[in-house]
Amino acid sequence: MTVEFTLNGRPRTVRTEEERSLLEVLREDLGLTGTKYGCGEGDCRACTVLIDGKPTPSCLTAIKELDGKKVLTIEGLADGEQLHAVQRAFLEAGALQCGYCVPGMILAAAALLERDPAPDDDAIVAGMNGNICRCCGYVNILEAVRLASRRKEASR
Repeated sequence: MTVEFTLNGRPRTVRTEEERSLLEVLREDLGLTGTKYGCGEGDCRACTVLIDGKPTPSCLTAIKELDGKKVLTIEGLADGEQLHAVQRAFLEAGALQCGYCVPGMILAAAALLERDPAPDDDAIVAGMNGNICRCCGYVNILEAVRLASRRKEASR
């Protein structure tokens, strides 16, 4: 089958079997390895991408569902060499240890801040719900989202 969608701001056409997951196509066919394989069941959210702005586990998303959609991976979040505010905040807050969950966390946080530029801690926890950090870096992850939020508010 052929699927046409926008990937990281650019039109893409993919020819593949319809039962394949978006995660498989991203990593194996398109060479975008920032999206990580975790549990394969959508429970850890290491494979989170944004589909039409919504955090979505790519391991559970069949490629056939993407026709006409917009997909954003961690590789497409930065503006050239300029990191996204959430990426910078994760680095500055030390919100990574092994880094495996970080791409999914960053995309979930970016989507959260698009919906709610000034979330309180409860809203951050709810917005990041489902993203699991195996290293238990949640304190720093929470601080990174707060930092990105404060910067976003200050730049308005």
